[in-house]
Amino acid sequence: MDRWLAMRVFVKVAETESFAKTARAVHMSAPAVTRIIAALEDLVGARLLVRTTRSVKTTEAGARYLADCRRILGDIAEAEAAAAGHYSEPSGTLAITAPILFGQLYILPIVTDYLDTYPGMHARTLFIDRQVNIVEEGLDIALRIGHLADSGLTAVRVGSVRHVICAAPDYLEKRGTPRTPADLKDHRIVASNSSWASPEWRFTGGQRISIDPVLMCNTNQAVIDAARSGWGVTRVLQYQVGAALQEGTLQVVLEAFEEPPLPIHLVYPEGRQAPAKVRAFVDMAVERLRGNPLFT
Repeated sequence: MDRWLAMRVFVKVAETESFAKTARAVHMSAPAVTRIIAALEDLVGARLLVRTTRSVKTTEAGARYLADCRRILGDIAEAEAAAAGHYSEPSGTLAITAPILFGQLYILPIVTDYLDTYPGMHARTLFIDRQVNIVEEGLDIALRIGHLADSGLTAVRVGSVRHVICAAPDYLEKRGTPRTPADLKDHRIVASNSSWASPEWRFTGGQRISIDPVLMCNTNQAVIDAARSGWGVTRVLQYQVGAALQEGTLQVVLEAFEEPPLPIHLVYPEGRQAPAKVRAFVDMAVERLRGNPLFT
């Protein structure tokens, strides 16, 4: 069996969720595609796809194998490009993930400049406030905020960011400015209930304050909007309110009690063997993010 062809067919079936669509895409008959997948499953020793009357889905083993196939096929494409003298030129589609607001504010402008620089490239973004497994989800690069666990991925630090407590100047004028973390009990708290939210606000010296939010929002932007309107006090990452702080619509309080800043990294597989498309984006993003005063 042609292993390379079988992997290509398997990836296409997983992407289209259809044997018939795959057959048309690879210029084969549907029975031939079915035989290739069956032979691949026998070779691997695991069920890779679950077939229903309406679609085809990967099994848990199939999802893992799909990520490996994409990586292997990508390596083959890079090797062929290198042999043809094109290794230094990015090609294909670059897939990037980042937290929602960070992605929208700081990654997206880099992506569009990257596409302008390399007009043959395509890009796909996944801006989401949860940490995803970039290998399993077929992504090339992730921006991570916080201390990294040992994952075997290559990590390039691009800066750091503070957790800040802030409120609108009008609110502070009416309700007073908290001077110590304990003073927060006398203020209206606006907080997020996103997956990264915590019922405690932490401060220097290991001090922790349990918060009782009067208003809970499911997005950071809603929390920021409520604070800017003068409704209450909130705690966010500084980059999320950078524009509001510059405009003066929000003001930082309790700065002397802040925890140490959180590191920001770009992470990606393969290290020095990363495809040209990844290396080119990382170089561009590192220069841009390290040059942003918000992240120093």
